[in-house]
Amino acid sequence: MVQKAKILLVDDRPENLLALEAILSALDQTLVRASSGEEALKALLTDDFAVILLDVQMPGMDGFETAAHIKRRERTRDIPIIFLTAINHGPHHTFRGYAAGAVDYISKPFDPWVLRAKVSVFVDLYMKNCQLREQAALLRLQLEQGAPSGASVDGAGAVGAKESVGLLAELSARLAAVEEQAEALGKQLDGSADAAAVATAAHLERKLTGLRRALDALEPGDAGGGGELGRQQSGSE
Repeated sequence: MVQKAKILLVDDRPENLLALEAILSALDQTLVRASSGEEALKALLTDDFAVILLDVQMPGMDGFETAAHIKRRERTRDIPIIFLTAINHGPHHTFRGYAAGAVDYISKPFDPWVLRAKVSVFVDLYMKNCQLREQAALLRLQLEQGAPSGASVDGAGAVGAKESVGLLAELSARLAAVEEQAEALGKQLDGSADAAAVATAAHLERKLTGLRRALDALEPGDAGGGGELGRQQSGSE
């Protein structure tokens, strides 16, 4: 079963939270409510989120201050933040939102279709990043288990090496599928006016390139860092 992504909704007005839930329920992800900046920070201590929808005007800790705390934490600094505001104070107010670390800034009332589309992009990117982390962890585990202490001096070493090569080939194929999806996503965003989504997609592509290089470097018998798997992959593109 594919694990659902969590989306954090932060607003001090219950009716606004209810409206956001109605708009985003079609994405079939886990929606988490927070009625204040403090409550949002508590939720971020224990859960991982794909994206945060953060109201700017809140009593006590407002959206800008909440975003500043989120960006200072190592665990949460890379979570995309979409600011929501009922008042448009002009370009200076918008600039303050981007300076606080927001990837987007939407004024109310907003188009439900646009908001849902923007959130779905970040959910998709989050799910792909989770896939990559799981595959990297599986690779490390299998490589450790496939090369036990002393295996290189007997027949078990050859068996472990074959298992590792087979695992590398499987992970390379899985990575190729993710690379293909990321490329398709990049084409969909090509020429898009949503600069934040384009930048996030480019960041994902850079991570994919780094993982591809890491897999190639693990290819046995290749001191130059580019194994047969990498050559086969590049030749098929």
